[in-house]
Formats: sequence, structure tokens, C-alpha cells
Amino acid sequence: MKFNQEPIDWREIFELKNIILNLVGVALITLALKGFMIPNKFLDGGVIGASILIHEISHVPFGVLVLVLNIPFLFIGKTVLGKTFAIQSLITFLMIAASMTFIDIQPVTSDRLLIALFGGCLIGMGMGFVIRSGAAADGIEILALFTTRKIGLNVSEVIFGINSTLFLCAAWSFGISTALYSIVTYFSAIKCLDYIANGIEQYTSLHIISSKSEAIKSLIVQQFGKGITVIKGERGYLPHSFHEKTDCDIIITVVTRLELLRIKEEVSQLDPHAFMYIQYIKEARGGILRNKAKH
Repeated sequence: MKFNQEPIDWREIFELKNIILNLVGVALITLALKGFMIPNKFLDGGVIGASILIHEISHVPFGVLVLVLNIPFLFIGKTVLGKTFAIQSLITFLMIAASMTFIDIQPVTSDRLLIALFGGCLIGMGMGFVIRSGAAADGIEILALFTTRKIGLNVSEVIFGINSTLFLCAAWSFGISTALYSIVTYFSAIKCLDYIANGIEQYTSLHIISSKSEAIKSLIVQQFGKGITVIKGERGYLPHSFHEKTDCDIIITVVTRLELLRIKEEVSQLDPHAFMYIQYIKEARGGILRNKAKH
């Protein structure tokens, strides 16, 4: 494994936007843990879930556990993602530990379904804001990336394996009912985390095949200001006319969720028979991804 030798970017660490995002994220995580999850012995996944489990069994302060258990992952994070990321994450871990130790929040509810849904959503939103600030609130993603390189499993498989073990321990310690509700909490958290981290700006690849390809190209580029890629292909090969085929352009553009619906509607008006399919993209950079407003 190659070590990341990039210098620390103190400007990024102390950028006002990142500080605010981090504070909001830590506040939401603290509310979720103290107001919903810990008083009712509900678990999330990852290091925070492990910290809750150990806290309930050993009564070691949760703030101490979440800091101590996350610290080893900082060394992996520094190697994989750089020193700036490691320092930002350390600051986040310290803030979570401090808020969990010194801030007093009374339990909001004892209703298990409300705890699972709102506790999960709040902690997922908090982690999403932390990620948008350039840090991490839980070391499991770093561990998953490191383990993937060592044993060849993908990240989702590693996280699923770790959390499955954690929830089995919860079932043994707190009962099957609490463990099942904890799984609901975890899935609520990851859905909210994904939405906050990626939001409505999550990129989607739209593929269009149409007999009116020139008009659609003009629509996407001129009206929506998006870049396109054109692949030369063939259409036809239908079951009742397999040997009939025509040349065609496969138009590919990368858009956000908000842009996707509008472009699909406009394309359908130009060609109601246009064939479109969508692929979700984990990350995109370069080219014309965002149409910036002119001032």
C-alpha cells in the first residue's frame, strides 16, 4: 500500500463551511444517540454501534469508547485518504466524545418504531453532514476499504459482514426484538446518509437511443447546457425482423436528479418512442457536470 504524502491543507480544515457542516453533523449525531438510541439500547452499525454495545455491557463511558475505538482507523485513513482527512476526522471524533460526555439530552420517546426511524434518520443525516465537511464520523468505511485491498471482498460485503456480527451480538445481549429494530435503525441511517452526502446533486448517466438523435443532441446541449458523448451503434434486431438493422447514435449525458426528470420529459416530447435507460453513478468529475448560472 502506498502512503499518501500530500501536505496538510489547514485552509480546508478551518474553512467556515466545513466547520459549520461538522458542527451540525455532530449535533445531529449527539441528539440521535442521547435522545433516541442509547437510552433504549438501540444500535447503529459500525464503530458507533460497537461503542453502544460495549457501553451497555461494560458501562465504560460512551464518549471514551467512540474516541478510543475510532483512533486506530485514523492511521488507515491517513494512509488511504491523506493527512487532511485524518485531522478533520480526529476533530470530529473529539467533538462527538465531548458532546456525548458533557451535553445532557433527555430521552425523546420510548416508542420503538419512532426510535428506529427518527434515531436512524438523525444519525444518518449527521454522518452525511460530516462527510460533506471532508471528514468521517465512523471508522467502518475506512476499515472496509483497507480490508477490501487485503482480502478481495468489495466494500459493501465487508460492511455487511461487520454489521451482521454486531447485530448478532445485540440479539444475544438485548434480545431479538431490539436487534431487529436496530437493523431498521441502521437502514434508516444509511438511506439518510446517502441522501445528505450525495443529495439531489447525485449524478446519473442517461442513455438515449432515438431516430431523432440530432434534435435530442441540440436539446441537451443548447437548452440544458449539458455535455454529451455519442457512441455509434446499430438498432433493430427485433424478434420478428432480426435481420433488419439501422445505424444510430447512442447519446450519453451525465445529469443530476433534478435535471433528469426535466430532460426525460423534453426528450419524450421530441420522440415518444425514444429508448432511454439510466445508470446511477457513484462519482463523476471533469467535463461539463454542472450548468453554472451566468451573472
